[in-house]
Amino acid sequence: MIAVPRWLLVALGALFSGYHIVLGVTSLDVPASPVPTIVALVLYAFATTISLWPAKQMRMPQWMAVFDLAVAVALPLLVTSQLDPAAPSGYATWYVAAVGTLMTIVAARRRLIAGWAGVIILAVQTVAWAGPMALGTLGVIGSIVWVAITHMLTSALAKAARDTRAFARAEREAADWQAAQDAHLFEGRLRIAQTSRIAAPMLRRIIERGGDLTDAQRRECRMLEAAIRDEIRGRMLLDDDVRDRVREARERGAMVSLLDEGGIDEMPDEAREAVLAQLAEAIAASRADRIVARTAAAGGPTAVTVVGVLAASAGALVDEDDDEVEFWLEIPREQPQRASTGGEATSGQ
Repeated sequence: MIAVPRWLLVALGALFSGYHIVLGVTSLDVPASPVPTIVALVLYAFATTISLWPAKQMRMPQWMAVFDLAVAVALPLLVTSQLDPAAPSGYATWYVAAVGTLMTIVAARRRLIAGWAGVIILAVQTVAWAGPMALGTLGVIGSIVWVAITHMLTSALAKAARDTRAFARAEREAADWQAAQDAHLFEGRLRIAQTSRIAAPMLRRIIERGGDLTDAQRRECRMLEAAIRDEIRGRMLLDDDVRDRVREARERGAMVSLLDEGGIDEMPDEAREAVLAQLAEAIAASRADRIVARTAAAGGPTAVTVVGVLAASAGALVDEDDDEVEFWLEIPREQPQRASTGGEATSGQ
C-alpha cells in the first residue's frame, strides 16, 4: 500500500488556505467596507491553523468541528454583507472556495456531519443572496464535490483500516491455531515414543513366548496397560514421583484413575511441581481401594481434586453404593507452603 506522508497533506492544505487568504487580501477594495472581510480572513486563518495543526489523533475534536462550522457560517455572511450580488465581484467571493477547503479539512479529519453541514449552509446562503445560478458561477458546486470526494476517500480508508485489522487478527488466530496443532503433534509423538518405550519390552516378550504368559506376566501386562492409559489421560498430572506412587498403589491392588482435562496446562512449572508433589503424597498415604485424581476447571482456586474410596466388600468395587470415602483432597493452585496430606484431606470416616 502506498502511504502519503502526513506532512505533505498538511502542507497542501496550508497552501490552498493561504491562497484563499491572498485572494481575499488582494480584493479588499471591492467590498463597500473592508472591515467585515478582514474579520472573515482572520477567522478563516485561525480556523485552518488549528485544524491543520499536527495532533496525535486523526479525528478532529468535537469543539473544533463546531468552531469550524461556525466559521463556515460566518464567512459568507460577513463578506456578502458588503458585496452587491448584481455587480461583478471577482476574487471578492474568495470565501466560497475558503469554506469548501475548510469543510474538506473537517471531513478529512472524520467529522463528516460538520463538513456536509458547512457546504449545505453555504449553498443555502448563496441561493438566498444571489440566486440558484450563483451555485455554479461562484463555485459552490465545486466545494460540495470536494467534500463528497473526501467523504468517499475517508470511508474507503476507514474500511481498508478495518479490513487490515481483521486480516491481522485472522493471521494471529491462524498462527495460534498452527502453533496449537504443532504442539499437539509434538505431544502426540512424545506420547507415542513414551508408550513404545514402556510397552516394547513386554510386547517382545509376548512374541517370544507366543502369547503363553504366566500369571505374573499377565499382571505385569495389566500394569503396563494402566500406565499407558495414564500417559494418554493423565498428561500434566504425571511426573516420575506420581508414576512411582501410582504404580505402588496398583501393586497393592488399588484402582487408580488420572484424568487431566487441561485445568493445569497454563500453570507455571514451579507451581505445577508443587501440586504434583502433594498429589504423590496423597496417593502414597492412601489405603483406598479406588483413587481418582482429576484436574479442576482453569481459573478456579483448586488445581486438582483427589478422592479415595474404600470398598465395603470385594464386590463393592463394582457396586459403588456401598463404597465409603476415605479422603477428599482439593489441592489449591496457590501454595504458600507445602501442606501435609493429613492436614488437607477430609476424612470420610
